[in-house]
Amino acid sequence: MTYCLAIKVKEGLVFASDSRTNAGVDHVSTYSKMHNFSWPGKRSFVLLSSGNLATTQAVVKKIRTDAEDATVTSLRNVSNMDAAVNYVGKVSADIQRAQAERDTAKSNFEATFLFGGQISGHESGIFLIYPQGNFIHESAEQPFLQVGETKYGKPILDRVIRPDTQLELAGRCAIVSINSTIRSNLTVGPPIELLLYTNDSLNEGRHLTLAESDPFYQTLSDAWSEGLRHALNGLPPFEWEQQLKTAQVVQETGPSQVMG
Repeated sequence: MTYCLAIKVKEGLVFASDSRTNAGVDHVSTYSKMHNFSWPGKRSFVLLSSGNLATTQAVVKKIRTDAEDATVTSLRNVSNMDAAVNYVGKVSADIQRAQAERDTAKSNFEATFLFGGQISGHESGIFLIYPQGNFIHESAEQPFLQVGETKYGKPILDRVIRPDTQLELAGRCAIVSINSTIRSNLTVGPPIELLLYTNDSLNEGRHLTLAESDPFYQTLSDAWSEGLRHALNGLPPFEWEQQLKTAQVVQETGPSQVMG
């Protein structure tokens, strides 16, 4: 299992992913699921991968190989973001089809991707690419997309992320979302990769790799846990709790002091 997410806010884009791959209890490994394709000053893309590792590696290799060949369609020469995501979807679907055709064990070669970035002169965007190659994009009502083990990290995104959320705050929210998932599901694990892309910068963005022992990651995790405990303690009491509290005060101080 895996957990990857992408967020679009007015300032730019946030990409985050865990690094654990799981092919059974005896085959747990660490692989980067974040792949950057950038031509500074012209265009920049990020691809987050989920699913069959052989498929995702083959897709990334094909994208990089195509970008070196000026005679074929690639991320280096597509004209807009729709063309870019269509290209990635086709590469993914073609590779899955080819792998399935030569397989005799009825293996699952499916892969799902989060893809986003910006081409000079065009608006930035994020997309979720399904195994069949079709895709959806973010919206003002849903400015984030997720793949993998999504349920544990989604509540914080639902409550916090809005199009006008500040970019760095969205980045911290992404880390908390993955941290919450790691605490609840052993198939998702560190290190966490985070990339913040500022609109119109057309560069590789600011990239962080956070191991479990990283001081910033530990401080952020502890601060989030403490904040949740503080918020819980600050919730309004049930009606009977208030009545019991009043009765206790009356018993300890007497009716006249409570009324006075």
